[in-house]
Amino acid sequence: MIDHLICDCDGVLVDSEVIADRVMYETLSTTFPGLDFEPIVKTAFGQQTSRFLEGIETTFGITLPADFLNTIEHNVELALAASLSPINGVRDALQRVTLPAAVVSNSRMSRVAASLRRAGLQQIFGDRVFSAEQVARPKPFPDVYLFAAQTLGVDPSRCIVVEDSVAGLNAARAAGMKTIAFVGASHIPDGYADALRNMGITRIMQHMDELPALIDAGVRGEFGDVQS
Repeated sequence: MIDHLICDCDGVLVDSEVIADRVMYETLSTTFPGLDFEPIVKTAFGQQTSRFLEGIETTFGITLPADFLNTIEHNVELALAASLSPINGVRDALQRVTLPAAVVSNSRMSRVAASLRRAGLQQIFGDRVFSAEQVARPKPFPDVYLFAAQTLGVDPSRCIVVEDSVAGLNAARAAGMKTIAFVGASHIPDGYADALRNMGITRIMQHMDELPALIDAGVRGEFGDVQS
């Protein structure tokens, strides 16, 4: 039985990952013009920016400027302000879902709040918004999902999570929650749905208009103990 919906933000509610990836690539390439960052930037989605940048330093054997994280966040914020859009159909889908809904993100709280406001979704979620800033470890660890469930006063096993990234799906499953993978955002690579199926993810949706029926099935108890 399901009685709470939790959504990731970037790539699930707003089509932001493709914008953030472009900004990341441009900023890295401007700072280190002799290096090719394109392949690794394509692997960034679902990761906390600070940890992704630590991996960049290790992979390329470089030291980023001390204020580089703030530079990235600033540049991303400017780009999002200029061109961010909600995922197609997400507002209507959420309005048709009868369960209370929350947001759980690896992004900074300020960025999540701004994204929800720009997408016109803040009234749907109210103050039920959580960030990895509030816990010790970001996704793929379950900490932020467990913190959200505790704060909301809901058993993790009665939550269903919509995520786009493997890191997020693993975090939700590690928290004991059921999951739906969304593969309809602009940044999703070809073959991603098949890769998720090979991981054992069975609830995969391409379009947000599929969400209400999936949630209704969970409310009726049709998912059983299957997490994904």
